[in-house]
Amino acid sequence: MPFRCAVASEERSETMAGTASTVRSFLLVEHPGPWGEDALRDARMPPGIGPELRERTAATRTKVLLIRRPSGASKATAGVRVFAAYAHHAEPWLETAVLDDLAGVHDLDLETLAEGRSLGLARHADPVLAVCTHGRHDACCAERGRPVAAGLAEAFPDETWECSHIGGDRFAGNVLVLPHGLYYGRLEPDTARGMARLLAAGEVDLDHLRGRSGLATPLQAAEAALRRHVDERRLDSVRFVSRHVSDGHTDAVFDVRGRRYAVTVTTTRGEDVQQLTCRALRHNPVMHHEVHEIRALP
Repeated sequence: MPFRCAVASEERSETMAGTASTVRSFLLVEHPGPWGEDALRDARMPPGIGPELRERTAATRTKVLLIRRPSGASKATAGVRVFAAYAHHAEPWLETAVLDDLAGVHDLDLETLAEGRSLGLARHADPVLAVCTHGRHDACCAERGRPVAAGLAEAFPDETWECSHIGGDRFAGNVLVLPHGLYYGRLEPDTARGMARLLAAGEVDLDHLRGRSGLATPLQAAEAALRRHVDERRLDSVRFVSRHVSDGHTDAVFDVRGRRYAVTVTTTRGEDVQQLTCRALRHNPVMHHEVHEIRALP
């Protein structure tokens, strides 16, 4: 069997808490594919669009994902569906529009999006369930992601999209939930549907949560540990308040339904190195977030 990063991650019992990409502004652009190894470089879009998006998103720290409906799912209407999301940890929002063609992305103000301000598109009330199926980027994303996308689409056809690389290939199948910026990993079709049902009920699936992208990775680990500590799964009941960082130690404060808690996290770089993706040409260390203390504040 060829090397598979998701299998290796499971075999070393690598924790997922605190592994979500740290991103607040997202732009999702419908493009059926193929996407190639690097979506903005290799996807067969009209000339100039990919490089222009790459330049603007790098300048604004916006993550662009190409999206498409899962195979066999209902097809989109004519035009190009786009979503703009701002995954603020407390006040996330999601907007959408259907453009006449891909050239319309030139008119989207990504600087405004990166500042957390509306692009003037239509507000979108339902979540987007973006399943990474980018097989040319990493084999695990296709092998594990496509069954998840198909399974989710059976139960949540309007919310489900396949998407290009979101990060954390070794945790496939990966799902990004917008606008909340929730990253989930190691999902299978049945557990993905369970996650989506919990989401519809306003709850977080702690068993598969990687983190909330609007928070730094130590804070993601802190939130997950605090939720388990107080047995709180409601989506909006845990709010980040403040943090102090010094020499790899993060002292964070969260509010849980009006009561504040202090959480201490130590972040270290693992001494051992691993092949973290299927296509990696070198081994890299894994970051570890260890929660040392959770205490209620007076």
